[in-house]
Formats: sequence, C-alpha cells, structure tokens
Amino acid sequence: MPTVLLVRHGRSTANSSGTLAGWAPGVFLDAAGEQQVDALGKRLAAAGVPVAEIVSSPLERCVQTADRLAAALAPVAHGPVARSVHEGLGECRYGAWTGRPLADLVNEELWRVVQDRPSEARFPDSAAYGAESLRQMWDRALDAVREVDARVAAGHGEHAVWVAVSHGDIIKAVLADAAGAGLDDFQRLHVDPASLSVVQYTSRRPFVLRLNDGGGD
Repeated sequence: MPTVLLVRHGRSTANSSGTLAGWAPGVFLDAAGEQQVDALGKRLAAAGVPVAEIVSSPLERCVQTADRLAAALAPVAHGPVARSVHEGLGECRYGAWTGRPLADLVNEELWRVVQDRPSEARFPDSAAYGAESLRQMWDRALDAVREVDARVAAGHGEHAVWVAVSHGDIIKAVLADAAGAGLDDFQRLHVDPASLSVVQYTSRRPFVLRLNDGGGD
C-alpha cells in the first residue's frame, strides 16, 4: 500500500502565543513556522521523494504548510503537485476551550483527564465552536487517512507516496494506532511543528517508519 508522510503544520501564531487554536480562524504560520516548512520542503526535494498528492486539514496554517511544500516539490514532480483538503484531517474540535491560553487550561480538571484518560475526555460545548470527544477525533482521523490512502493506491499505485498535513493530536492518533497502541496511550507520543512522521499501511498491519523527524543534527 502507499506510504503516507505525516507532516504537522509549521509553528503558528497560536503556538508562539501559547493558545489553543482549535478551529479558530485567522491562525497562520509565523516567520519561524514558514522557515521550518521551507526547510522540510528542501529536504524532501533533495531526497527526490516522488509525492503523488498533498492532502491537508482545511485550517489556514495547514493549507499554508501544504502550499509551501507543494512549491518545493514541484520540480521533483516535474509539474504541480496535486493538492486537496480533507475535513477529517482538521484539528480536534475543542469547543469552549478554543482560543484559551494553555497556561489557564492546565488548571482545569478536564486537562488531567485529557492527559491521563483521553478515552474519557470530551471538550465542553460552545455556541461559537464545535466540540467533540477525543474518541470522535481519533475515529475520524483514522477514517480520513485510510480513505485517502486507498484512493491514492487506486489512482497512483501501491507504491505511491502522499503527504497528509495536519495537527499534533491528529497525527499522534494516527501514529498510536499504527503502532498498535490505544487512545489512552496516544499522549505518550510527541509531534513537533513541521516534523515528519511516516506510516505505511499493508494488507496485514501498518508500519511506523519514522517518528517526529525534525531534520536536526
């Protein structure tokens, strides 16, 4: 089956300000985030990675990341790299937590549930933003990746490579599942901005080929 390169968006204005962005609009890459993504694009291009398609979360910081990667990879692909968005790769819907400072959220009782027993965690409702449980997030993330992977296989062949540009919790869910761990273990993983993780799905099981690679020395 195809190989999926899981890329977290570069550092965003919310990351640098210490807020939980969620689905709030207007959260873009900051200058450091743009540099991170450009460095990753150069690494992939230098390696000659033949990316068939880039699929991203619909949120601005991921779309920006995907666009910059597509520009870097165009010479390798000898033309534009196919781009699309998938709602299933969008950030967890944090509801009333959206836009709040992380320094305040760590004092909430729910924060400890999210960290220690994520299978029991559901974010509080909000009139402004949708809310979901971490179980719902987990299910839609896995469904989205497997759906796109099957489509890429049908359209580009079993050995195709594609890129999923998403968010930390979404990528951690995909990696935990691929490693055979459950939702209550997914917080053991760490995924940095603009990091690269790699999963290959097969008819028997998924394989985690790379985890949180930031290209450092």
